[in-house]
Amino acid sequence: MSVPLPRRWRLGLTGGIGSGKSTLARLLQARGADLIDADAISRASTAAGGTAMPVIASTFGPDFVTSDGALNRQRMREHVFSQPQARHTLEHIVHPLVAAEIQRQARASSAPCLVFDVPLLVESPRWRPQLDRVLVVDCSTATQVRRVQARNGWDAAAIDAVMRSQSPRGPRLAAADLVVFNDVDELAPLERAAEALARRFGL
Repeated sequence: MSVPLPRRWRLGLTGGIGSGKSTLARLLQARGADLIDADAISRASTAAGGTAMPVIASTFGPDFVTSDGALNRQRMREHVFSQPQARHTLEHIVHPLVAAEIQRQARASSAPCLVFDVPLLVESPRWRPQLDRVLVVDCSTATQVRRVQARNGWDAAAIDAVMRSQSPRGPRLAAADLVVFNDVDELAPLERAAEALARRFGL
């Protein structure tokens, strides 16, 4: 007997920095999925006029706010690297605002597949019960470092700090229902993966 499909698939998409996760998300969006990008929502909350900025300014002080009223990301990155507790303080401010906006966007969607692009999906236990499937985009650590250096120009210490804040490959892969291995820089393999996923999830 066939199992009926859910009314709408809720697909969690994650992967380490430099894995190609965001590229795959955009490919799925182009094929009809609605994309909820947790990083983009988080960045908007800390942009000029963002919902998190008044509390960030009062908590961390003016040195962490740019002249136009946005988060001074370089200053904050250096701060949380040297004082890990500051990361928890920042997350306590930003995460509830991001969660509320994610839920608002999800309620507004009518697409057959809703893709939640969440870098820290594995690290946050609240996510898995909300999803039908977890898709991990994976690549080697060396590929991650090379891509981030080329894209962002970060030094090795900055890249290492971000990678340490994310789940290691092993636990991330263990949490996956589906894995796309993306260790080459050509787009064609990801496009083929997106086509297969689109068919699987009703797009």
